[in-house]
Amino acid sequence: MDRKKVISTFRKLHKWPGIIIAVFAIHFAFSGIVMNHRDLFSGVDISRKWMPGTYEYKNWNQAAVRGGFSLNTDSTLFFGNIGVWIKTQNGYVNYNQGFPKGIDNRKINQLIQFKDKLIAATQFGLYQRGKLEAKWQAVPLPIEELRLIDLFLKQDTLMILSRNNLIKTFNLRDFQVINLPATEGYTRSAGLFTTLWELHSGELFGIVGKLIVDLLGFVTITLSVTGLLHFLLPKLIRRRKRLKGSSGNLPKTYRSNLPWHNVVGFAFVLFLIINTTVGIFLRPPLLIPIVNSTVGIIPGSHLDNDNPWNDKLRRGTWNPQLKIFVFSTSQGFYATDSTLSRPMIPFDSQPPVSLMGCNVLEPMGDSKYLVGSFSGMYIWDLQTGGVADFFTGNGYQIPTGMARPVSDNMTAGYIRDLHDREWVFDYNSGIATVNHSVSWEMPLEIKEKSPISLWNLSLEIHTGRILEPFIGVLYLLYIPFAGICVLMVLLSGFFVWLLAHRKSR
Repeated sequence: MDRKKVISTFRKLHKWPGIIIAVFAIHFAFSGIVMNHRDLFSGVDISRKWMPGTYEYKNWNQAAVRGGFSLNTDSTLFFGNIGVWIKTQNGYVNYNQGFPKGIDNRKINQLIQFKDKLIAATQFGLYQRGKLEAKWQAVPLPIEELRLIDLFLKQDTLMILSRNNLIKTFNLRDFQVINLPATEGYTRSAGLFTTLWELHSGELFGIVGKLIVDLLGFVTITLSVTGLLHFLLPKLIRRRKRLKGSSGNLPKTYRSNLPWHNVVGFAFVLFLIINTTVGIFLRPPLLIPIVNSTVGIIPGSHLDNDNPWNDKLRRGTWNPQLKIFVFSTSQGFYATDSTLSRPMIPFDSQPPVSLMGCNVLEPMGDSKYLVGSFSGMYIWDLQTGGVADFFTGNGYQIPTGMARPVSDNMTAGYIRDLHDREWVFDYNSGIATVNHSVSWEMPLEIKEKSPISLWNLSLEIHTGRILEPFIGVLYLLYIPFAGICVLMVLLSGFFVWLLAHRKSR
């Protein structure tokens, strides 16, 4: 093929898709930088009135409520993504005083009563509040990863579960950090999805890796802006000259703009291609074939440690009748003995739990538990192995072939009060009553005081979910389509530089 035609083809592949994808690439970059520094942006909120209507809280949906319990016969404390509130006969009481500014800082994953205190596990640490105290107070913990996911009791001991470790305390002052025992025959490995996720964010190589990925974000913004300027400036120059008789400094800007675009692009093109390719595999449909795959641990990386349950823990409980600990993990349910020293043993029969993790793990008797996730709600008997659907009572049948990743009942939370009234909170439809319980109306006050965090908004943008209200299920194709488009722009731009600009220079 003629060299000029080849260069012309690459120019077209670089120009027109680049103009279209540039705006989206800027959104990817900004949202990725925010997501990489959740603690830094945790105090920044966005009003939901600026969001598509599907992001408005309706009927306690979107994990507004994860759990709760009765404080007395006529008041119920409940918690979740909206923080902590108390429902009384006279209305709702805001119970979030003391948490740092920002809705992200009062997202509660678990809240229980321990002795004379209320204890809350949040995204950013542990908090306590006496029943007569005016505000929540942070409790220092001897761990670096403060994303706490569950709390439970073993007699007079508080058990605190992060995604990595179990921590126990008798008094909220002295803490023991426990690495849970491995399974028999354990071999060190990591999930392929987890490895790619940490590579995409840079976390795989610690803070240095995250800063490098942040730099790639700024590079993406630079390339997008300079690329758009290269397309728009000639038109602006002609317009200004026609209207004012002089083009001013615009020609100088135009001449200096392209070298910057070329130099920055050439220096980072390989890293951008790698990061973009990895990102495509973190969302469906390319996520599906890798989600259950494991790979070896990269030496010296963030995943290279001696903890067999690093980033795998999701829920925990102590069963006093069977005298075992039960843990929900990203690899299923496991049990170990009271000393936490014997190898973790997987249960032969288990209820289904979605990839998003277990949201409900509530005792229903000596050996029965209520297990809820986006895969539905089930009653699970530890001794018999029986699993029955909570809503229908039918026994669970393991699906064959391709199955839906989520259930019609996407359980996000559950409450049972002193009167044995029950409420289930579905992520999409919100509150559902059980045993003829009275439903709750979601008041305007709670909606107004529950914005969306900048981090969560960035997540919706970065994953493409924010497009779902506009294009429906087709949003699932947004990431692979946008990723392929970015790769095409990067590769064609490199070959344009290699065949044309580099030769002329």
